[in-house]
Amino acid sequence: MPKSATKSTKKTQSTRGDGHQVRETSAEGVEATQAREAGAKFDWHYGRVSRLGNFEIAGGREVVIVWDEGGVSSQQGNISDEEWDILKLAFMSTGRVAILSDESGDNWRSDFRFLEAVR
Repeated sequence: MPKSATKSTKKTQSTRGDGHQVRETSAEGVEATQAREAGAKFDWHYGRVSRLGNFEIAGGREVVIVWDEGGVSSQQGNISDEEWDILKLAFMSTGRVAILSDESGDNWRSDFRFLEAVR
């Protein structure tokens, strides 16, 4: 591989993960842009945090979310500090959360890679 191609590849890899701003005229426009940038298979899912708990003996932190699409999910344990902070923020304010996920079936309900507290 020529040196210039190697430098170009390294430069592209080093900028991955760098933040950027998304500007649209509405919240729906921002959501559409974020989903489009994440990839064609990603969808937004909305719900309300109804319970939070911390049970060290029984596996750690727990969250229960009632989904707008129907159904309820409960996750006990396997919740990172960052996810926990977002879930606590949502619980203490409007209770609303959004998940952007490419998981199929009901697997998106525990996919917290793109988790947001929503007003």
